[in-house]
Amino acid sequence: MSNKKEILFGLISLVLTTATITFVVTLYMLGGINVSNNAVKFNDKEVSKESIKKFNEIKSILKNSYYEKVNEDKILEGAITGMADSLNDPYTMYFTKEQMRSFTERSEGEYVGVGINVIMDNNGILNVVEAFEGSPAKAAGFRQGDKIVKVDGKDVTGIKDENMIIKMIKGKENTTVKISLYRPSEEKTLDFNVLRKKIKIVNLKYEMLPGNIGYIKILMFDDDCYSYFSDYLNELLKKKMKGLIIDVRDNPGGDYQQVVKIADRLLPEGTIVYTEDNKKRKEIEPSDKTELNCPIAILVNGNSASASEVLSGAVKDHKKGKLVGTKTFGKGLVQQVFGFDDGSGLKVTIARYFTPSGKCIQGIGIEPDIKVEVLEKYKDYPISEVPRAEDTQLKKAIEYVGEQIR
Repeated sequence: MSNKKEILFGLISLVLTTATITFVVTLYMLGGINVSNNAVKFNDKEVSKESIKKFNEIKSILKNSYYEKVNEDKILEGAITGMADSLNDPYTMYFTKEQMRSFTERSEGEYVGVGINVIMDNNGILNVVEAFEGSPAKAAGFRQGDKIVKVDGKDVTGIKDENMIIKMIKGKENTTVKISLYRPSEEKTLDFNVLRKKIKIVNLKYEMLPGNIGYIKILMFDDDCYSYFSDYLNELLKKKMKGLIIDVRDNPGGDYQQVVKIADRLLPEGTIVYTEDNKKRKEIEPSDKTELNCPIAILVNGNSASASEVLSGAVKDHKKGKLVGTKTFGKGLVQQVFGFDDGSGLKVTIARYFTPSGKCIQGIGIEPDIKVEVLEKYKDYPISEVPRAEDTQLKKAIEYVGEQIR
């Protein structure tokens, strides 16, 4: 009887010990116990034991069965990349140390490249908006809507930051870059060997149209955009401007603070734009009491994105002017870049932005007040290639502003 009790107590002890060990291991695997500061932690309410087990099994298989020696640190970095990619957000991505260096590096001297204006679509593919007049890209035959898929043989469809791809295209003057473009209209990929040249781009243009209607075209909201805009607007006002047309067609966006300043110059007191994060915290960009007292039209199309939509949405919601053209692109997300001690980084979408009336246009765009299509024969052309005499959208904007003046 005594031996049976000893055996029974031994079995109970073994079961309890096994249960305790299993409990501790499970907690550790799920992040409930942080054994060291370097432990990889997961939320046990969101991550299943099976997923953790599978992660470790795959790591083990790769380490023990792959035909070459595996660096576990690289495996972990690949998993980190996968975490960012799993969000299916074309604007969120992980940068390795080398990629982060390229992202943050500012180009010095003159811009040397092929001469294209580009926009990242909602699938994370870089599209050509326009090949500039007289540029190597124009001479090579780049077209609006072409999708950049490779640069010097490297697939860039997985690179979701347009600045990194642009940096790959740029280089020393008179060197050649091979760019592979997918052309949807022909359903084929085309390879171009393009000679890099010095490119000088003027991002703002202005003139006085008949009837004392001012016209300012903004190609992109760069770092000096507000300064030039303010100067040009003042020049037009000195010439007795009675109404204003701002053209942001084919403008993919740019600096957030620059467009806020431009909007502030136009709008009455109120909200220009506001952002909201995942905790519903708001950051509001206000305009002051000063405003431009004349009729305004904003020209927009499907390539008017981001900062262009901030301006368009604010003018529309304040009823300060009319949008003329076609629906805008629909980019209403805000990104922030985080840097890490090893030099790597993470660009992550941290908030949505909203027009003054509370609309988030992400994936939706902004409908114009006056819808006008370009002529069918110019449907696949950049606006810069539409002859002034056949620009139906500009004609309509001039007509609208002219009516308001009268």
